[in-house]
Amino acid sequence: MRRRKLAAVANEVGVSTRVTPRRWNTPILLLGFWTLIALSYTLSAGLSAISEGHPTNWSRMLVWNFTVFYLWMALGPLIARLSRQSAGHGWRRFAAVHVPASLGVALAHVVVHLLIYWVVCGPGTAPVTTYGAFLRMQFVYNYHFALLIYWVILVALRGLDSQRRLRDERLRNAQLESQLAQSQLRTLRVQLQPHFLFNTLNAISALALADPIHARLMIARLSDLLRLTLEERHALEVPLSRELELLRCYLDIQQVRFQDRLSTHLDVAMDTVHASVPSMILQPLVENALRHGLLDKPEPGQLQIVSRREGGQLYLRVDDDGLGLPEGVAEGFGLGNTRERLQVLFGKTASVALARKAEGGTRVELRFPFREYVAEPVL
Repeated sequence: MRRRKLAAVANEVGVSTRVTPRRWNTPILLLGFWTLIALSYTLSAGLSAISEGHPTNWSRMLVWNFTVFYLWMALGPLIARLSRQSAGHGWRRFAAVHVPASLGVALAHVVVHLLIYWVVCGPGTAPVTTYGAFLRMQFVYNYHFALLIYWVILVALRGLDSQRRLRDERLRNAQLESQLAQSQLRTLRVQLQPHFLFNTLNAISALALADPIHARLMIARLSDLLRLTLEERHALEVPLSRELELLRCYLDIQQVRFQDRLSTHLDVAMDTVHASVPSMILQPLVENALRHGLLDKPEPGQLQIVSRREGGQLYLRVDDDGLGLPEGVAEGFGLGNTRERLQVLFGKTASVALARKAEGGTRVELRFPFREYVAEPVL
């Protein structure tokens, strides 16, 4: 269950579990991004020159723009490193790192860019004969543009880093919430086991002297029940079929105790047997029905367990025809435990209803989201 929840959360926040393809894709995406920028600038400059009637040298334009933007692609890791060093240290540290860094990186970019262009294409039609003159002529515009590009890249990197940290924080919070929920569920489930065991041993003690044969039979049934309970001791959810198997063991114990005074009926829809349910969700409800409804009833009583699928919800019901609830009765341990477990698992999408039946007896109804049980792999 925990892995299913975390996987869902990871998908929601965009966390991929396949790390290797992402490592390969990032350089390719960066190369494609800067290539598109360079091509768009080249096309824009060429069309502008054509519209103004000037001669167009596409090769020089391509060299110019590809040199500009590929150099920025190469400088990207340096800017990213500087961004990480200044992250989380306030505006003073940010200014102290990036104001001088932007001036230096922009200067280096302009010098290297114009040098590469001079070596590959020469001065062209510009009235200069030396690289120094060419650098002075181009420096002002290109340096201003380089400063602007540095800060644009820095802002983009800070935005991506903030998004990544927010995503990681959401995933950590989801993990903590999942761990807390599982801890609560395990605590609630553990509370049931000694409570149930105490009541069963108390019943065996009552029969030990009066009816030793039936007392031994109850001990044998209790052994089977404890075996099933131990097999599922780590499971927070089980298929309904497994829950009914455990419930049948418990009812066998009670049948020895009640003899002919108890008859049980399971009305289980076939499309619900593989539904995922909280472990030991029915036993405390059945125990309540027996103790508070049927134990003090002088004539035979009936107990019915019903399961149905209602759209996207699973419906479970426990009915008895016992003495019914006294007026103003407080919610007992079993029902309170069940309500709290469903609240932790499903929140407001689950409901627990306790009511007196008009014909006598008590009805408990559970509704919570239906999902097929999927066994977790053993690691």
